[in-house]
Amino acid sequence: MDFDLDDDHRLLQEQVRDFAIGEVAKGAEQRDHEAAMSDQLRVQLAELGLFGIIIPAEYGGAGMGTVASSIVVEEISKACAGTGVLLGAHGSLCVDPILRFGTIEQKKKYLPGLASGETVGCLSLTEPGSGSDAGAATCAAILRDDGWHITGTKIFVTNGKEAGVMVLIAVTDPNEPKRRLSAFIVEKPTPGLRIGKLEKKLGIRCSSTAEFVFEDCVVPHDALLGERGRGLRVALSTLDGGRIGIAAQALGIAQACLYESIKYARTRVQFNQPIGKFQAIQNKIADMAVGIEAARTLTYRAAWCKDTGREYSQAAAMAKLFASEIASKAANHAVQVFGGYGYICDYPVERFLRDAKITELYEGTSEIHRLVIARGLMG
Repeated sequence: MDFDLDDDHRLLQEQVRDFAIGEVAKGAEQRDHEAAMSDQLRVQLAELGLFGIIIPAEYGGAGMGTVASSIVVEEISKACAGTGVLLGAHGSLCVDPILRFGTIEQKKKYLPGLASGETVGCLSLTEPGSGSDAGAATCAAILRDDGWHITGTKIFVTNGKEAGVMVLIAVTDPNEPKRRLSAFIVEKPTPGLRIGKLEKKLGIRCSSTAEFVFEDCVVPHDALLGERGRGLRVALSTLDGGRIGIAAQALGIAQACLYESIKYARTRVQFNQPIGKFQAIQNKIADMAVGIEAARTLTYRAAWCKDTGREYSQAAAMAKLFASEIASKAANHAVQVFGGYGYICDYPVERFLRDAKITELYEGTSEIHRLVIARGLMG
């Protein structure tokens, strides 16, 4: 049993960590305040090749896998969770389903731009009336002579503002309960597609979350991704991979909480000694560290299962559930370590607390993950 990263992964980790500390962290507070992603930072991420980590070299990517993408998301999320999810959602929610279900022609058309960062990807799945129940979607795609006519509304689209390519899940066969949904690749802009609004959020504020409105939006026949009527399969398998990315994001947030807590506990003096000398503070730091180590093992095991062709749905659900709850616990502990200073914006832990909460909600709530895990165990 080997828990070490190989040389390529270790080098990637070092490079991304240096970039995160040197470039991503210094603008995190400003991006959070402005609720906007920096165009310059996005260009830097692209120049490092971070948009193409999981894309094969033949399409312009790095040809690495889920372990590598988890390393990237974790290290970037330590510095800025919103930037981490920009990369995570791009790779797991758009690139991965195109890799798994796309035709050769679709891969040749879309993957080079997604690999270079010229194009950002997203998944358009959730609707006002269908969240955890993805099968209840109503956004419809009707096949006609000139292509698929799409009408409906999608919400909570991560990367919605930046995206130039989306994987869309829509109803194509409403009278077929088990095969009512299909998946499509839709470019943005396309006539009939517009952003309805950009959500104002508690955390990960520099990451855009958009509403998409489709008003008789026509896409070509070959926009269909995978087999007609198998859209739910595309969606669920995509979410399985996305959960590993969210686990990595949560892991990064938790580690940032631990780092800042240790630094503060060493320098904050009360009763003539650093507060890190007090057992109550030590207990919180120890609990954070133990939770982070367990979350890391679950996260990278799930990534390894995916990369090696093993079944990973259960492993991904476990990793995402545990890592997200550890992130929230670590953030609460960090605010408590900082005391009153932890509640004001001059210190980063209040941002960590806001950022951590979403990891318990998107890519499936903690309650849904417990159902997934239990049903898997019970057959």
